[in-house]
Amino acid sequence: MSRIARAEASRISFATSCRVLLAVAGAASLAACAQAPVGRQKADLAGASRQAAVERPQRVAALHPRPISRARAPDADAKQTVSHGIASFYSDTETASGERFDKNELTAAHPTLPFGTKLRVTDTDSGRFVTVRVNDRGPYVRGRVVDITPSAAEALGMVDKGITNVRLEVVQ
Repeated sequence: MSRIARAEASRISFATSCRVLLAVAGAASLAACAQAPVGRQKADLAGASRQAAVERPQRVAALHPRPISRARAPDADAKQTVSHGIASFYSDTETASGERFDKNELTAAHPTLPFGTKLRVTDTDSGRFVTVRVNDRGPYVRGRVVDITPSAAEALGMVDKGITNVRLEVVQ
C-alpha cells in the first residue's frame, strides 16, 4: 500500500471512530434522560398516600421565586382610595380590557386599578366632577394619574385646557 493510500485509510478510520464515539455519547445522554426524576416521581406517587401526592407540587413550586406583594381585591369595608394628580383626555381605537374605545362613554385609563372600578374624578379648581369606569391602562406620561375620554373631559370642562389637577376617589 502506498503512503497516500495509508494516510487516506487512517483518516477514514479516524472519522469513523469519531462518529462512533459521538453516537455512543448521544445514546448515553438519552439513556440518562430516560432516568430523569419525573419517572422516579411517578413511582414514588404510586406507593405513597394521597396526602403525599397533594404535597408534591408544593415542593416543586417552592423552587420558583414568588412575588413579594400580591394584588388584593378591594374589601367592601376598605377605606376609599383618594389620590391627587393631573388628568388628561385621550382617544384610542381599542382599550387594554379588550373593549372598543368609545369617546362618548364616561370611561378612563388608570395604571393600577382593576377594570370596572368606578372613579369619581373631581376638578380641584372648579369643583366639577364626573364618575367614570376604568377600562384601560395608562396614562403613560410622568405625573399624570388618569386619562379620561373626551366626553368625560367635556363634563369636567377641561377640553380647552387639555390637562387639569384632579382628585380621584374610588366609588363603591
